[in-house]
Amino acid sequence: MTLLDAPVYDEARDRRRQLLIYSGAGLLFVLIVTFWLISGKPVDWPWNWYTHLAGRSATNHFLQAVEQNDLQKAYGIWLHDPDWQKHPPKNGVYPFDRFERDWSRTSPDNEYGVIESHEIVAARVYKNVLLMGVLINGRKSKALFLTYFPKDHTLNFAPPDEELYLGP
Repeated sequence: MTLLDAPVYDEARDRRRQLLIYSGAGLLFVLIVTFWLISGKPVDWPWNWYTHLAGRSATNHFLQAVEQNDLQKAYGIWLHDPDWQKHPPKNGVYPFDRFERDWSRTSPDNEYGVIESHEIVAARVYKNVLLMGVLINGRKSKALFLTYFPKDHTLNFAPPDEELYLGP
């Protein structure tokens, strides 16, 4: 085959190919933006977006259980173990009675009082955990900082020296 024997240019095939490429790129863009929105619009690397999605979801479920005063369910979410009552010695680090003192509506150790609402206002992957700032009952003064461990899907209090800037 020589240059003079080149096949005839197929305009329809070229249009289909171009349409397929642009459609694929557009679909990929829409999927990325949708995942970014679903994961809470994180200001983080895309490979951390699933950690944001899972951490925010776990925190929301945990705080909704606390708002409903279902502390046993909330403790199961905290430990990522819904059957925690079947094997309590495993949970010796943060026992249920201490958890109940920290989160119960009537406990004097609960510094937030009756928890009626919450809002996750900031989240950032820091070291190997997701650090979240949560406003309880619309308070703007003292936020609750929780950490979500993506390896074992547990929640914990953030260390006192690790907090997020929540703005003025």
